[in-house]
Amino acid sequence: MEIFKKYTFDCAHYLPNVSDDHKCKKVHGHTYHLTLYFEGDIDPKFGWIIDFSDIKKIVEPTIQLLDHKLLNEIIGLENPTCERMSEWLWNQIKPRIPRLSKIKLKETPTSGAIYKGH
Repeated sequence: MEIFKKYTFDCAHYLPNVSDDHKCKKVHGHTYHLTLYFEGDIDPKFGWIIDFSDIKKIVEPTIQLLDHKLLNEIIGLENPTCERMSEWLWNQIKPRIPRLSKIKLKETPTSGAIYKGH
């Protein structure tokens, strides 16, 4: 069984390694849409894989760390692309929720990354 939990947050970043005429060179913002997926067997007692409220307790502090911030300063990545952010989010959440199976992070309605831990 696979379940998911969605989050939305707003933050800014810039990509220092692109050419000077690239639109992402300067500070700009996105409304990110994060979907976390969890796999596992359904607990016979509770009827779920993991309690959604437990997920929220663990993930919300990470979302609050990012929301309305400049990613280049917060997550310690020189080049905070959607791909790097997905890896960073995975490393924040996976140790605390081992059933995390993949992350889908959209930085625009048509662009994003899916990370499965490798």
